[in-house]
Amino acid sequence: MSPMMTTAVSNETKAQVWKNYRDRKPTRVPVMLSTNPRVVLLNPAWNPEGITFQQAAEDPRIHIQVSLRHQLHRRTMLHKYTDDPAGLPEVWDVGLDVYNVYEAAILGAPLDYLPGQVPDTRPWLNDGNKEDVFKIDIEHPLDNPFIKDRLAFWRELETVCKDMKFEGRPVRLNPWALCGTDGPVTVAMNLRGSAFMEDLVMDEDYADRLMRFIIRAAIIRRRAFESFWGDRIGRGNGMADDSVAMLGADMYRERVLPVHRMFYDAGPADCARGMHLCGDSTRHFPAIHKELGVTNFDTGFPVDFKWVREQLGDDVEILGGPEVALLLNGTADQVYERTKSILRSGIKRGGRFILREGNNLPPNVPEENLAAMYQTSLDFGEYPD
Repeated sequence: MSPMMTTAVSNETKAQVWKNYRDRKPTRVPVMLSTNPRVVLLNPAWNPEGITFQQAAEDPRIHIQVSLRHQLHRRTMLHKYTDDPAGLPEVWDVGLDVYNVYEAAILGAPLDYLPGQVPDTRPWLNDGNKEDVFKIDIEHPLDNPFIKDRLAFWRELETVCKDMKFEGRPVRLNPWALCGTDGPVTVAMNLRGSAFMEDLVMDEDYADRLMRFIIRAAIIRRRAFESFWGDRIGRGNGMADDSVAMLGADMYRERVLPVHRMFYDAGPADCARGMHLCGDSTRHFPAIHKELGVTNFDTGFPVDFKWVREQLGDDVEILGGPEVALLLNGTADQVYERTKSILRSGIKRGGRFILREGNNLPPNVPEENLAAMYQTSLDFGEYPD
């Protein structure tokens, strides 16, 4: 079968695949795709007006328009190649998106809207003012200027969504909460730039104080939002820290792992611990699993799936798949073969693997490549092997 000739799978069958997986009786590896609004904003076919990220961040009506367009893209195109339901939903769920700049912005970093890019922040702590970050009030997060501004914007979104319909369906605005963290090393890099790598060696006291300050802010912020929204938001205990990919195993274990432990130990004890790590961070996985009790790893690339499964055992949940560069630039046959090699690597052992792009789907991925990845799961993802 050609990879483009993907077998159609009903929503009922997809729902059963997910139920079987969650019940620890998997019948097939489930497939998902992680996306954000860049897949429509940076795709001319879905953004013919040329709406920018800055417009979406500042105009509530445009923000909702972009969010709905993103959901429509997922439901009518992308979900054909995942085990999430395809077709229009009964209700459109939308929310406030801060495009992954939130934590650095909370800690004083200015926003940067670069053409053709997802919004970013600029480092603001240099050697002359690097102590200034500790002057920021982290004890009252809902009074933080960035958070106050976004909560006010959320209330504008609420007005826009009231009685709104899209494609004949009502629109529901979800609460906005910042309960996770991008991680102490990553946020420190956002604030200091590459100088933080020097801090870790040349000014250990400052580096350690900064990382602990970042995590203490995240812990306080999580509690504030949980109190603010109550049971309107879910509970979890996950974090990210992509920049640990630049650290050796010894430095990670000695300097960063104790700071990660602060965040996990302050979270709900009855929630599984998860971590998202892009890049080549797998050398840290065994310590993270054994010493922090993390049982869910959302991987980026490159990843040796055979090695990861052998190191972590059968009960650890792992998410990952073909590299996004291959999905964007490769052929359908290449995507099919790469996905097949992953599924046949031993990663399926234990039934705790979710196939997804590695990591975060870029705009303009050829549809035939998505079809190839999904078809491979149908051909090689069943249990038993």
